[in-house]
Amino acid sequence: MYILQESLFSFEELLKMQSKERLPIFFSSLDLRPYAKELRSRSPRGADGHCRQGILRALLAAPLEGIATLTALHHRLSTDLRFRYQCGLSLDREAPSISTLSRVFADVTKKELAKRLFEDRVAHLRLEGVLDGSHVAIDSTAIRAYERKQPKRKSEQTGNANWGVKLDSFGNKITWFGYKLHLAVDTKSELPLVLEVTPAHVNDGEKAPGLMEQAASRTAPRFFMLDAGYDQLKVYEAARNVKAQAIIPLNLRREKEPPAGMRSNGTPCCSMGYAMTYWGADGDILKFRCPHATGKVDCPLGMAACSSSNYGMVVKVDVREDLRRYCHPHRDTKRWKALYNERTSVERCNARLKCSLTADALHVRGIEKVTTHLYLNAIVLLASAVAASRLAKAVA
Repeated sequence: MYILQESLFSFEELLKMQSKERLPIFFSSLDLRPYAKELRSRSPRGADGHCRQGILRALLAAPLEGIATLTALHHRLSTDLRFRYQCGLSLDREAPSISTLSRVFADVTKKELAKRLFEDRVAHLRLEGVLDGSHVAIDSTAIRAYERKQPKRKSEQTGNANWGVKLDSFGNKITWFGYKLHLAVDTKSELPLVLEVTPAHVNDGEKAPGLMEQAASRTAPRFFMLDAGYDQLKVYEAARNVKAQAIIPLNLRREKEPPAGMRSNGTPCCSMGYAMTYWGADGDILKFRCPHATGKVDCPLGMAACSSSNYGMVVKVDVREDLRRYCHPHRDTKRWKALYNERTSVERCNARLKCSLTADALHVRGIEKVTTHLYLNAIVLLASAVAASRLAKAVA
């Protein structure tokens, strides 16, 4: 059953506001002075440059305003004095040129300022209680690029765009040229915790362990929710290494027969072949009872065929015997299904980045600049959450 989670902040409400009202609220949550300081020229020669903090604000405002290119950003700064003023740029001189905007963007990329700002925002939201981080959803999404095609071998060396293939929910094959955006998202707030960009051909399962490790370094995850494409033993092991449980549906394609007396989902069977009833867990030990004793089936032999106890036969399974097949909570229980339903939070986060912002409108080349572009989009979501949280507290 699909359950629509209520988002902690209404990003959509922020988008409905007029630009002149939205931008002051958005900028109120950002102190860019430490980052702008690193972009200032150290040379005493030459004319005074444009305010680097103002240009940084403009680069962050661009996704929120649906501005996908530096040319369009320059045009907006040149023609909209209110927008230029709200970005903190001087009105008594011309707007920053396209080349100036490009140089600043390149400096932000070289010094990884967008990544640092993103990580600082995540830490700040964690302190303010906006980010919980105990339940984390992981998924990837396609990012289309318009770069020169190159052989896969060269792409593996440079890390730049390549062809990717995946199946949609209907089993249709989708191909694209570009990148993959891998996200780990807090399911409560639907905000990104970790972001990573790879060429489109990189397998999702290869990146999941690293995303889990990074998420665990910033929060204390208890559960990771992922789709069946991540059903690999190393993903379960990575979750356990950070003291969490991976909630992943089994991918039964090319699956071997389960062990004798066991269902594919890890449920043991009684001597009559009926699936036993899950009866809770004690640490890593899952407990299953006779289905006749629990009223799940009407066994013709009753309980006596399996056990002389009036409690019925009991089977205990250690999840450490097979981390992929066994799970706590047990697969297909209400608790397990409720946890897995939270995975849709990462899909909604991806949709906001690609549909409401400009994550899927790439006009830069190379994985370093693409990563900066996507970090700027993700920072917009985080900054919007801080602004909405403060606004809600002020109204209250």
